[in-house]
Amino acid sequence: MSQTETQTPLRTHFAGFDLYELAERFGTPTYVYDATTIRQRIDELRAFDVIRYAQKACSNIAIVALARQAGALVDAVSAGEIVRALAAGYTPQGSPPPIVYTADIFDRDALRLVLQHDIRVNCGSPDMIDQYGEQHPEGEITLRINPGFGHGHSRKTNTGGEQSKHGIWHEQLEECLRQADQYGLRVTGLHLHIGSGTDFEHLAQVCSAMERLALRAGPQIHSISAGGGLPVPYRPGEERIDLQAYFELWDATRQRLQEAFGHPVELEIEPGRYLVAESGVLLAEIRAVKRMGANTFYLVDAGFNNLARPILYGAYHPMSIVPRPGSAADRPLQEVVVGGPLCESGDIFTQEEGGFVARRALPQARVGDLLCIECAGAYGFVMSSNYNSKPLAAEVLLDGGTAHLIRRRQTLEELMTGEAIPPHLQGGSAP
Repeated sequence: MSQTETQTPLRTHFAGFDLYELAERFGTPTYVYDATTIRQRIDELRAFDVIRYAQKACSNIAIVALARQAGALVDAVSAGEIVRALAAGYTPQGSPPPIVYTADIFDRDALRLVLQHDIRVNCGSPDMIDQYGEQHPEGEITLRINPGFGHGHSRKTNTGGEQSKHGIWHEQLEECLRQADQYGLRVTGLHLHIGSGTDFEHLAQVCSAMERLALRAGPQIHSISAGGGLPVPYRPGEERIDLQAYFELWDATRQRLQEAFGHPVELEIEPGRYLVAESGVLLAEIRAVKRMGANTFYLVDAGFNNLARPILYGAYHPMSIVPRPGSAADRPLQEVVVGGPLCESGDIFTQEEGGFVARRALPQARVGDLLCIECAGAYGFVMSSNYNSKPLAAEVLLDGGTAHLIRRRQTLEELMTGEAIPPHLQGGSAP
């Protein structure tokens, strides 16, 4: 899906499919993903030795399997993501490792699965080195380092610096190398991911930090990871990142390290959002149009239980209206506020960081039209909840001219799966 395509305020199709027909077939709200876009984004990163999909961005096993078939390896940040990677067809061992567990802690399930399947670990805290080394001496690990600075489109997505919980503090590198050596663990790689979004002045700082850290670690380093955070254009006028320039900065760092170490150094990149954000849209039905003083509200059947990014970060998503078939095609633009059905004032899709309600120019709409929230493939469904006892949305993958249901809509009865009323609260009557 092109940048121009994502910013059309009135649309009928997505990736060649009639959106209203998809809504009638699968219901709303529904996430729809275009497989071609994901494959294209993976292809754009082929200059890197390893493309490792950060599945936390969109972890449906069909999407993870698509990434595997397209040649990407996978990152897992939890026991559940390890299970998903295995279910999507990744094997635990290989060179480079098909699955890497990257986290700041081991919960007990994650440590059990890592040991059971001998999955490579990227340690984000000194305690992880102890916990892994005690159970798996003589193994191989990599270290995620916090270089002391960060970057992000929001304070909540900045993963570097002393305000961030992520990674091993850069001043502790030598201490952690000694710690690993006590268990016979070989530290063969370093990983830096310090936030989402990038500019090349900032990127040069990151590359310089990686080079300094790798030289401190010495020739045992055989791989470096640039992490993720590659931006995508959400707003009108935003340009795509220059991937060639991005690669050249990292490759120059890698080349200098290879010269210093006298052996090849593998260069990894770990995209999540970049691979899937533009592939996805969230389809919702407009269920009310109403005036509140000077504001006109479009209220839809999707809320922040389906897409949390606006309420979390004030994130901007392009939006368009899908007219009901047979309705007037001439729809003048008007300034509107778009909100969801939840009993929560923050359930607004057109808001800025800090919760400030904003207006958006959208075509005049009526009940029964659809709202298409675009660039919603990353951090969309994966952050869903059952808040207000709302069922989880359906997910659909468009591939090879076919719309595949890759997650059926949760039923109302399934909302209570796992819940139980204890015997002493059963029976009786309300006061």
